[in-house]
Amino acid sequence: MHTTAVLALPDTIPFDLATPIETFGRVRLPDGRPGYRTVVAGPERTISAGPLRLTIDEGLDALQRADLIVVPGRENPLAPAPPAVLEALRAAAGRGTRIASICVGAFTLAEAGLLDGREATTHWLAADEFARTYPAVRLNPDVLYTDNGKILTSAGAVAGIDLCLHIVQNDYGTAVAADAARLAVAPLHRPGGQAQYIVRNRAPSRATALDQVVAWIEENAYRDLALADIAAAAGLSVRTLTRRFKDETGQSPMQWVAGVRLRQAQELLETTDHTVDRIAAQTGFPTTSNFRSQFGQVVGVPPGAYRKVFRPRTNRSAH
Repeated sequence: MHTTAVLALPDTIPFDLATPIETFGRVRLPDGRPGYRTVVAGPERTISAGPLRLTIDEGLDALQRADLIVVPGRENPLAPAPPAVLEALRAAAGRGTRIASICVGAFTLAEAGLLDGREATTHWLAADEFARTYPAVRLNPDVLYTDNGKILTSAGAVAGIDLCLHIVQNDYGTAVAADAARLAVAPLHRPGGQAQYIVRNRAPSRATALDQVVAWIEENAYRDLALADIAAAAGLSVRTLTRRFKDETGQSPMQWVAGVRLRQAQELLETTDHTVDRIAAQTGFPTTSNFRSQFGQVVGVPPGAYRKVFRPRTNRSAH
């Protein structure tokens, strides 16, 4: 039996805290014995977790006895973790203990220096902030989880279940993990990665000098647009337009157009029964094969697989 310690810090996200407790708690070996003993440990006797107040039975010394430590996310991932927690995580890593994070719990691992030089992931909404704060980490925001052997990270919320089931599979094999997945009413493996859940190229939430041309692109992305067309609509030279887009969005104008087309295609896959051929034409892709290629590269799954995830109860046309 493996002992898992779930680290409960102030302002822990309740879902993240419950994920390893519930997932590992459902693991049964072929002879009926539990596969994991799970404890909740923290630096304080009582912590807040969203609207909850939780009493913690184990102190940080429980991390010394754990085979696996799971670090949930916190409501404010940039809030400094208690020094004693960072020290305990570093000591555990030094002993070779496996340490995994759920969602923005990756910020805590990074703060402890455990992710430097390693591949890691976190919730896509926090990815830019994570990359700015911890440039030494090789962030991959497109995957559901990463496994560096002893250090593991997962993307947002439900990806924590994916990671926990991955750990179970590594520990006890596919049959035990599949049984735990069935009890959790979850797939053992989800197709694709986090990329398919990212919302792309929505208009900026604050007013910018590009508001007018961004709105124009939204309405005209289906057309065979060239950079000169966008510049003319903006009343700017190509050079000035390109500079402003780079400054305000970090992208070129044509990269922005591609993102708008992909998002509009995602929305059509989610809300209509249109064929992939029709959606490709409606959203401005030159050919269906070009659409399939770009969609697969950016979103991580083919259009048909994306539709099965986000529009599963419709009678779909051939695609």
